[in-house]
Amino acid sequence: MRKLVYYVAVTLDGFIADVDGGFDSFLFEGDHAGWLTAEYPEALPTAARPYLGLDGVPNRHFDTVLMGRATYQVPGGLPSPYAHLRQFVVSSTLTGTPDDVEVIDTVDPVRALKAQDGKDIWLCGGGKLASALAAEIDELRLKIHPIVLGRGIPLFDDVPGVPRFTLTSTRSFDTGVVFSTYARSAEVAGS
Repeated sequence: MRKLVYYVAVTLDGFIADVDGGFDSFLFEGDHAGWLTAEYPEALPTAARPYLGLDGVPNRHFDTVLMGRATYQVPGGLPSPYAHLRQFVVSSTLTGTPDDVEVIDTVDPVRALKAQDGKDIWLCGGGKLASALAAEIDELRLKIHPIVLGRGIPLFDDVPGVPRFTLTSTRSFDTGVVFSTYARSAEVAGS
């Protein structure tokens, strides 16, 4: 069974984007950037891959991406941002997507996706979708940036229960970015 992995950049105060959905404040240059590109080439939009020398580079961790509508329709976004992955958008209102972007209107099909063969599933964002899928998230892979936004789109928004995760690895970079991986714990806090 493959895992649903929430792989996302986050600020020290727990935001994945500013209030408008932007992420210009995040650090895109420095020693962490090269490592992330080499380790997670599939997490870069298809249109950027040729410019980064990633054409033909195989996906290392994920073969499927799951996005919320707001993440999919980020300003300046592409109609098929991750054509090198199987793409799903969870939305009850979105229409008119390219043939290679599947729209699902509930989170129910995620269990079926997890049961299929293949690489892991990348939960790309956002906070509301992560909250709706909290019970299905097997792992968090957080790119923690040394910035504080004060407000914005949270990593999770109104999570039911208190899911627990165990730190399994961490890597620090000179930029101050810390990459931490957390696996879902069997126990749930408060139960």
